Amino acid sequence: MVLHALSKTVTFINIPVMSNRIRNMSDDDLELENIRRKMMARIQEENKTTEVKRVKPAELTDGNFNDEVKKNKIMVVDFWASWCAPCRFLSPIVEELANEYHGKISFAKVDVDANPEVSSSFNITSIPTVIMFKNGKVADVSIGAVPKAMLDAKLKKLLN
Repeated sequence: MVLHALSKTVTFINIPVMSNRIRNMSDDDLELENIRRKMMARIQEENKTTEVKRVKPAELTDGNFNDEVKKNKIMVVDFWASWCAPCRFLSPIVEELANEYHGKISFAKVDVDANPEVSSSFNITSIPTVIMFKNGKVADVSIGAVPKAMLDAKLKKLLN
């Protein structure tokens, strides 16, 4: 019986859970709370339908690696393999950075198993390895699954 009475109250003010804070509100405050919740629900719904374009790092091969690195002023290349757990940890970080630095820095990935020539030319013995190029030359190297902040700091340094 009490539950039924509460559910009617909740339905009336359109608030799913009736907390003590809400019970002690005036009618004006309840109306404002109801408006706030409706607006939040609308914003959340709009965010679901808004399509955000995600930039993915380019996939480089033995054949196109040199050309791609030379044509980009600053390029970050993630050397990885599908079987590598630390690579799977680093991959979303590289993708986030690619989106954050879109238009300023180019990002790419090289599968070391499928592209042994490029990998051996840079002596890639541990993965993930991230090599940062500036004007076609190696500017910095990061080996292992490092935190985003560490890569971000190196990228900021490259831009200056």
